[in-house]
Amino acid sequence: MLDKLKSLELHYEDLVARLNAPETYADPALVAKLNKEQSELEPLVETYRRYMRRQRDMEEARSLMSDPDMKELAQEEFSQAKAESEELEQKMKILLLPTDPNDNKNVIVEIRAGVGGEEAALFAASLYRMYSMYAENRHWKVEVASLNETELGGIKEISFTVEGAGAYSRLKFESGVHRVQRVPETESGGRIHTSTVTVAVLPEAEEVDVDINPADIEMQVFRSSGAGGQHINKTSSAVRLIHKPTGMVVECQQERSQFQNRDKAMQILRSRLYEAERQRVSAEWSEERRSQVGTGMRNERIRTYNFPQGRLTDHRIGLTLYKLEDVMNGDLDEIIDSLITADQAERLKKSGEAD
Repeated sequence: MLDKLKSLELHYEDLVARLNAPETYADPALVAKLNKEQSELEPLVETYRRYMRRQRDMEEARSLMSDPDMKELAQEEFSQAKAESEELEQKMKILLLPTDPNDNKNVIVEIRAGVGGEEAALFAASLYRMYSMYAENRHWKVEVASLNETELGGIKEISFTVEGAGAYSRLKFESGVHRVQRVPETESGGRIHTSTVTVAVLPEAEEVDVDINPADIEMQVFRSSGAGGQHINKTSSAVRLIHKPTGMVVECQQERSQFQNRDKAMQILRSRLYEAERQRVSAEWSEERRSQVGTGMRNERIRTYNFPQGRLTDHRIGLTLYKLEDVMNGDLDEIIDSLITADQAERLKKSGEAD
């Protein structure tokens, strides 16, 4: 590992030298490429350099242990340097793990009410609010593409984009079935009901990622409508796209013009096709996606929200938190950080087995 890191450090120094050369700036595309590569390598190289400094500190402390006057101080310095070296070594292993090429992409989130009728639709609305507040906390932009509401303020189905740095890297673990246990407002007997909502998180596909034949797309237009079938406008601006080879159907009705709705619908369709192909390829060459974290399988119950007890449980990693109100107000970092840590641990274990 250290030989590889030394090689990466030399490559990093070469990148810095090229970026400091005036002639490099004659090619803006090259400058952008070098800057991107440098910024990606920088955390790893800085960690490696800190690790090597602590290794040298350990050697110096070890050499001083033979001096009776310095022994106690040297042992303390050695222990401190050793502990930090071990932390830095673990950090380097994580930084060396292959990165998900989708991590820095924007995402398309689709939430659908499952079992539980109106109560499931109300919880779907709660989840949309939760993700919107989380996005706001991280200064991400949320834009609704399509929305199917109930008369009581619930959501049967919603599709929205989240734009911001690292959006997919943070939200990708949210795919799956979310279960809620609570007493519905309409329940006079005070009985706890269990309902489910399905969340799908798709990396936003770029045009270069997916090639769609226009002949494979059937477009239908219809009037945008709100809860109870009330028309929002009197023109047929809403768009429904049908991808004939796969049967995928995408609707968008939130924009004012038919052209804007079509563009947004195409964006969602492209991302769905990209995700379907990504999962197909992944399933063919590896079962890694079936590990307990990050599989994204739609039929898996990933999390339970128990309102009477104020408890949230993520079943993939056995995490239980008694801060449900905070979570529903967008405080998701503790859960997501725990999922990322578990995913890294699983991948480190697999890379160790491969070695």
